[in-house]
Amino acid sequence: MLRLPSPPTALRDDPSNRLGLDYVAEASNLPQLGYGIIDIHAHINGLEAAEVWHPIARAFGVERTFSMSRLEDVPALRARLGDAIDFIAFPDFHDVDRRRGHGTGYLERIERYREAGARIVKFWNAPRFIDFGHEAGEPNMLALDGAFRIEQMKLAERLGMMCMAHVGDPDTWFATKYADHTRYGRKLDHYIPLRRALDRFAMPWIAAHLGGFPEDLGFLDTLLEAHPNLHLDTSATKWIVRELGRHPRDEVMSFLEKWRGRIFFGTDTVTTDEHLRGGDKSSDMARKATSREAAHDLYASRYWALRMMWEGSGETPSPIADPDLAMVNPTRHSPNDAPPLRGLALPPELLRVLYRDAALRLLAKS
Repeated sequence: MLRLPSPPTALRDDPSNRLGLDYVAEASNLPQLGYGIIDIHAHINGLEAAEVWHPIARAFGVERTFSMSRLEDVPALRARLGDAIDFIAFPDFHDVDRRRGHGTGYLERIERYREAGARIVKFWNAPRFIDFGHEAGEPNMLALDGAFRIEQMKLAERLGMMCMAHVGDPDTWFATKYADHTRYGRKLDHYIPLRRALDRFAMPWIAAHLGGFPEDLGFLDTLLEAHPNLHLDTSATKWIVRELGRHPRDEVMSFLEKWRGRIFFGTDTVTTDEHLRGGDKSSDMARKATSREAAHDLYASRYWALRMMWEGSGETPSPIADPDLAMVNPTRHSPNDAPPLRGLALPPELLRVLYRDAALRLLAKS
């Protein structure tokens, strides 16, 4: 049985490796599954960073990754990684014209991604889309039931593609970043347009990050019951580790068993060449690593934490710092604190469905 390690006597001040793990050795000590894992949700960008990432993914058993990679990098990534990577269509977030980048420009990119073999269209509809709309002078410009999105869904339908949507963000963010409910609404408000889209468009859908609501498995249960074309992925490692660790194991097991085949493994791993060097950084994500060594631990930490949670037994501190704890309760937590990582010890047959078989069945339909 895979046991989570005992907590070290002192935690390191390293946001990707608080436990001081040798991730290479840890990967080699994991049980051999006898099959490759499919990661349905990642963001592999930067050719140098991809070369750091790919051996790590393989070491942790990941055979195939579906990635939101820049359209312009798709040919080079395909040439370097071959069948280890597939692509998910997503907009050009660098386009300074938000209306074009997320409107007509995205329609054009969806077609080009499809030509490159992509079978999934991503709709990023985290509550921050409202800020994007305000910047463009149209707060509801990117609403999931708005004109832009409807045209993009129609195109995905015509092209025989499925849809992935990021809808909800953590409860911790609704208590802090989105506390202005007059601007952002409440969390449940964001599921109304998702339900409309699921009813209108019958193609398969994947709601990212356990549907954006790992805090409430009962809500997810009702959502899956009402919409047979809906599936969930388990990406967003920090969020998933924190929230699933708060549920009793029996509750998580019951949920996974009931929805076996409609829940897919994902990591939300993000790579960028900016991780490999120091200097000025373009975003908070880029600042998560400043060398190849730090990038290695950043990427490896996600696979280690998730495999330990799904397969392991026992409890240990998460190796990944979770600043959401300090954001909600700064008097109790520092930005380098993290929640406990609790092993779920899934039975082998359920684990295989989560890691591989559920995704293969879905892909066979497209």
